[in-house]
Amino acid sequence: MYNRGKYKPTDKMSDLICGNYNSLQVLSRFELPLGFGDQTVQEVCDSFHVDWNTFLAVVNFISEENSRVADDFEGLSVVSLMNYLKQAHHYFLEFQLPSIRCKLNEAIQPAAGDKVAVLIMKYFDSYTEEVRKHMDYEDKHVFRYVEKLLAGERSDGFHITQYARRHDQVEQKLKELKNIIIKYYPANVNNNLLNSVLFDIFCCEDDLISHCEIEDYLFVPIVRRLEEGEK
Repeated sequence: MYNRGKYKPTDKMSDLICGNYNSLQVLSRFELPLGFGDQTVQEVCDSFHVDWNTFLAVVNFISEENSRVADDFEGLSVVSLMNYLKQAHHYFLEFQLPSIRCKLNEAIQPAAGDKVAVLIMKYFDSYTEEVRKHMDYEDKHVFRYVEKLLAGERSDGFHITQYARRHDQVEQKLKELKNIIIKYYPANVNNNLLNSVLFDIFCCEDDLISHCEIEDYLFVPIVRRLEEGEK
């Protein structure tokens, strides 16, 4: 049973959220609603049939920035973690990136002749498409492979280590976009709005890094154990 890290199953869920607001994203991706009163982490998770071991593993992994390599996977649920990752994909592709695009477009208002603004929007759209392809591959191939493993079906053509090798860090282009805006976009725009969208891009970048690390350091190892027959 996973019981390592700062947060414990007996902690109040409200204290966890107030002590680490990044946990709101985890809460959402495990499909846990607000309004849980003084219930503990375990009580809230049990109420909504969420594996609290896996929930705490993700929360503690994100909160313990100086300890990014997990080594205790006892009691973690492959299904629960995979559902979390699927919900994260939905959030990035259907909410966060479209929201940033809308806000960015309003902030720079690309017009004919404004080459930098047009370049920024094209770059952002290219980046979004790259993220979509990356996450679609995971949804359609990696997760289906894992679902077959859970059903007892073995595949000779794919192993989770292949996924780990091709798992390039999709946040790199976001760093480049951020630098283009900071270094080259003219200052005669609505600075409050532009600074606000830059803040959103920084947050998105951090969120994507964390997401990729959860895949690399939690998901891949427990699937590898599944491949080896350790459940």
